[in-house]
Amino acid sequence: MGLEELEQKDYFSIGDVKRITGVPEYSVRYWEAEFGLIKPIRLESGHRRYTKQDVYTILKIKDLIYKHKLTLEGAKKQLLHGFAMEKNNGQNVGINVKFLSEIKETLSQLLKEC
Repeated sequence: MGLEELEQKDYFSIGDVKRITGVPEYSVRYWEAEFGLIKPIRLESGHRRYTKQDVYTILKIKDLIYKHKLTLEGAKKQLLHGFAMEKNNGQNVGINVKFLSEIKETLSQLLKEC
């Protein structure tokens, strides 16, 4: 199993994520806490269920750290302040994470004023 498994399912266990990405489970959990971009659904049993977006984020982090030789801090800056790539129907679509963060901040301020 590998990337083709991404197209077959909507949610993935941490074991599935390990198999698809090649990233150890402890690294996935650490990146989840460290980056704040991976947000698995928690079942009543406490088990995590990752979405396709979570898996793509893990693959992006892996690429930045292992291929581009960035530190965790460098990868975090790249993801939070630059352009993150999202897979969408087999095509890469650029998403400006910084712009989305600014929109979120503005909306939060507007809600506080109401």
